[in-house]
Amino acid sequence: MTAEKYHVKDLSLAEAGQQRIAWAEREMPVLRQIRERFAREKPLSGLRIAACLHVTTETANLMRTLKAGGAQVVLTASNPLSTQDDVAAALVVYDDIPVFAIKGEDTDTYYQHIHAALDFRPHITMDDGADLISTLHKERRDQLTDIIGGTEETTTGVIRLRAMADDGALAYPVIAVNDALTKHLFDNRYGTGQSTWDGVLRATNILIAGRTVVVAGYGWCGRGVAMRARGLGARVIVTEVDPLRALEAAMDGFWVMPMREAARLGDVFITVTGDIHVLDREHFEVMKDGAIMANAGHFNVEINIPALEALAESKRRVRPYVDEYRLPNGRRLYLLAEGRLVNLAAAEGHPASVMDMSFANQALSVEYLVKEGKHLQPKVYAVPRELDEQVARLKLQAMGIGIDVLTSEQEEYLHSWEMGT
Repeated sequence: MTAEKYHVKDLSLAEAGQQRIAWAEREMPVLRQIRERFAREKPLSGLRIAACLHVTTETANLMRTLKAGGAQVVLTASNPLSTQDDVAAALVVYDDIPVFAIKGEDTDTYYQHIHAALDFRPHITMDDGADLISTLHKERRDQLTDIIGGTEETTTGVIRLRAMADDGALAYPVIAVNDALTKHLFDNRYGTGQSTWDGVLRATNILIAGRTVVVAGYGWCGRGVAMRARGLGARVIVTEVDPLRALEAAMDGFWVMPMREAARLGDVFITVTGDIHVLDREHFEVMKDGAIMANAGHFNVEINIPALEALAESKRRVRPYVDEYRLPNGRRLYLLAEGRLVNLAAAEGHPASVMDMSFANQALSVEYLVKEGKHLQPKVYAVPRELDEQVARLKLQAMGIGIDVLTSEQEEYLHSWEMGT
């Protein structure tokens, strides 16, 4: 194995990473069943896959599943702060999978790693934020003819890809794994809901009960964050731009108001919108002394960090992953994990049992692209319903839960217009 095959922090961390990957695998029975079938059938033989995902224990199990299916795989990080260095080392040492990822890497290194993955000349791209796809389309268009299709893991990436498709810029089909019901109903709500607070609590060790928490965005991730905040005893405010989601938040019992009003009331702010500058200078100027800000959206643009730095007269690191910004009037504002994904930067991301479903969708979507990708137009596609249901059935089976099956009479009734009452 040569140095050109990978760029990780320290190969001596591999044994520790191997142990943690095995621990996560225990909680991923759906992906394990798919891996066992892939190992028998080899549906991905001859395929080259480049993945730009969070380099975590759960992702390691996805990479091993794809390799078991016969694919050659390369992995790079989708966020500079989310990499688990021991996991990256374990994939290189024990699985001979090229990995280009180091926790804390700077922006230049981040994009060098993306280009290293694309040097692999993949047939399939797997993204979490669309950075592989956007780099291909902007800088390496000569490789587009090699691509069968791609998958996208997160809301922010799907938004970017739909914009590309609407502009006629998207050159190959992409499956929006994020939009699978077994992904966003569970990963986004329960995974983000729990792991975001895990990150906040590890970084700060504060008591949430009795505090006012402001959740920006009430999509599936925002629902989960708000639900868990209430469970921890917080008073919860939701801010939204979508009237239907705002109405739903109000019906769910949360306060709903514009951010300019919530900014004066919040003790802890969590952004989870996928948009830019959700927390901006006008909000920083009226926040309480000691207000804490964290981001659970994919990119670190939801909090306007340049505006915060321009407003502050000083900045210092007061705890790992906690930066204090002191304003001219003496107020102190705290930013967690440099505004990056707090659940992955300050903690370990989603529990493996949730990622089990998301990555099962990824594996099955890649298999689907191998079979159907050449017949698909360059658009963003939903995960086929039958794959989504297959993941749900496998998960229920692993949980020891049985469900009913329609009788022939019930099937007939549901498909008939004549039976009436």
